[in-house]
Parts: sequence; C-alpha cells; structure tokens
Amino acid sequence: MNMKAVASAVIAGAVAGLIAALLQLWLVQPVLLHAELYESGELTHVADASGHHHGDEDGHDHAHDAAGDAAVTPAADHAAPAHGGFQIDPPRDGLSVLFSILLYAGYGLLMLAVVLFTISRGREFTLRDGILWGVAGFLAVQFIPAIGLAPELPGMAAADLGARQLWWTGTVVASAAALWLIAFGRNWAAWGAAIVLLLLPQIIGAPAPAEFTGPTPPELAAEFGARALGVGLAGWVTLGLMLFWLLSTDRQTDRRDA
Repeated sequence: MNMKAVASAVIAGAVAGLIAALLQLWLVQPVLLHAELYESGELTHVADASGHHHGDEDGHDHAHDAAGDAAVTPAADHAAPAHGGFQIDPPRDGLSVLFSILLYAGYGLLMLAVVLFTISRGREFTLRDGILWGVAGFLAVQFIPAIGLAPELPGMAAADLGARQLWWTGTVVASAAALWLIAFGRNWAAWGAAIVLLLLPQIIGAPAPAEFTGPTPPELAAEFGARALGVGLAGWVTLGLMLFWLLSTDRQTDRRDA
C-alpha cells in the first residue's frame, strides 16, 4: 500500500466528513436542538393542540378550561416554532465538524483496504464501484443497525447503553461480513451465510426499553431518523466518489510520469 493511496483515502474521507457535517448542521442539528427543548421541559408535547373551542349544550365553554390549563402549564407546545436553518454554536459545531472529518477519514482507510483487495483480484475500481462501496458502507454502519436501533433524540426512552453498544457493534460486524460475502462469494454457501449474518442480529433483537415513554414527540423522532440516515447516505456516497476520483487522478499522474 503506497502512501499516495493512503493520502487519497484520508483526503476523500475528510471531504466526505466535511460535507456530512455541513448537511448535519443544516438538516439534523435543528431537529436535535428542538428536541432538547422538550427534554428540558421548555416545551411539552400535548395530544390535542388544535386550539378549537367546543361548547356544551348548557353553554359551558371548554375554551375557559383550556385557558386555565394553559395557565397551569405555560410551556405547553400549542404552537411550537418550526425548527430549521443554521443555529451556530462555534465550540460545539466546530467539534462536531472535526469529529465528522476524523470519522470519515477512518472510513476512507477502510474503504481503501477493500478497494486494494478488489484490485489485487484483477478488477478495476470504477465510478460504479465507488458508489456501490459507499452504499455498502452506509448499509453496514448506519442503515441495517438502524432497523433495530433507530437514531435517538434527547428525551427518548432507551435501553441500557452498554447493551445497545454491544448489539450495534455486533450488527455492524455481521453486516459488513455479510456484504463482503455477497460481493466476493462464489457459491450459494457463501451467499447463504451472508443471509444468515444479515438476519441474525434482527432475530436476536436490539435491546429495548421496558416502556416507550418520554417528552419527545414521535413526529420529531421520525423526522430526525430520516434526516440522519439521509445525511449518512450522502456522506458515504461522497466518500466513494471522492476516493474513485483521487485514485484515478493518482493513476493518471503515475502514467504520465512513467
């Protein structure tokens, strides 16, 4: 493994990590900050926020009761402000960007190892391969584990952290091995083993809380999960594309210099 390829993998990861971080600040962080308002109690989620007034036949006006309830719980989210846009916190956001860059740089090195393995087997690394390996990385690290453990917002009910980390790690390893067998397996025994590895973590089941309670609205949790997975897919595909482009550029430079 030459140092030029390693540098290309790190640069590809840094670019992908930066793009993923910016998308996260734009799309994911506003939802996260909104959820923190519910966790802190500044906002509360209520079942009926329609604000309609209903009167009984005897003339009793429920609007008066609603006004009284609002006075008791002034933080009730009858008209919570919509989240959206950048909300800049330089120390927090800077660390998030740095972490994303370092994380994707590590992913880039892992993807480079896979690419070099495929090249050693006599296969060219193409643009299509870059996209496919990016999608494969997203499936193994984010999407398949999210089937059992969806991205979580502050205030959501959750099982023991250690148990969740153990299940997540096992699922990532099993999913990566399964995708490897699908890509490089040459018979039904390998492909059958891949299916077993993909299903096994889901059959075992992710750790779940004893009951699903919490202050965070489920609609907000669903939006957060969708946006987080979308940003993850964008980051992984960008990583595959950048790695293909940089390695292709390196090969063209080596040919000109030869």
